Amino acid sequence: MAAEEVVVAEVVGEAAGDVVPAGAPARPAAVKSADRTVELLEVLASADRRLTLTELHRTLNYPKSSLYMLLQTLVGRGWVEVDADRGTYGIGVRALLVGTSYLDHDPVVQVAARVMEQVRQEVNETVHLARLDGPDVVYLASRESEHHLRVVSRVGRRLPAHATSLGKALLAERDRDEVDVLLPGELAALTPDTVVDRAALHEQLARFRVAGYAHEREENTPGLGCFAVALPYRRPVLDALSCSVPLGRLDAEHEQQVVAALLTAARTITDLLRQFGR
Repeated sequence: MAAEEVVVAEVVGEAAGDVVPAGAPARPAAVKSADRTVELLEVLASADRRLTLTELHRTLNYPKSSLYMLLQTLVGRGWVEVDADRGTYGIGVRALLVGTSYLDHDPVVQVAARVMEQVRQEVNETVHLARLDGPDVVYLASRESEHHLRVVSRVGRRLPAHATSLGKALLAERDRDEVDVLLPGELAALTPDTVVDRAALHEQLARFRVAGYAHEREENTPGLGCFAVALPYRRPVLDALSCSVPLGRLDAEHEQQVVAALLTAARTITDLLRQFGR
């Protein structure tokens, strides 16, 4: 490495909170800086309230001065918002714009939209599209039932895969070892009915593989049952479609109607995506 390159690397390394010594393996310090930026945004996005600089420092363990400079840069760019009176930071509007752009350009969301609306009209229940992301599912789209009363959309939210029918449908597409690698050692209970025993979960998934669809009752939301099918247009399977039904409306006949509608919708979406080469 030339002397000038060493100087540049050291300056960039200091900006990222680390100095890159001469002769060190080629690993651009700017990558670590970018990684820290993304990690900071993810912490802010996952928090249920705005966080102070001290709380962020405690969580991320970055040098406090570097963390403050990074926050000010992101505030200036609109990725982070600051409450100056309280000294707290939260995710900014730019993150919403990028998230919306992701949904606007995702081919699965585009293809599934019309089919989801058909399912909603057929069964008059709320329909969701979600994608597996590590041990969680992230909601990409929803079509709300006419009976729907909840005012907060699930789009953009994540839930543990083991506690949702969407996640169970996607986990059932994987073998036992893959599931164990994917899920954390301890399964979180979202409600008293969440299946957190690993052996019991594996028994569930084995039944769902045979049935061709997954279901759960009150495992993540009290009073709701949910059914889901995977969309196997690619491997590994990452996307699934679900239908949520209040237990007060969930009799055997309605369950059959919902499952049949989901299976038909999954075949339609999968066929369309394969035609388009997705």
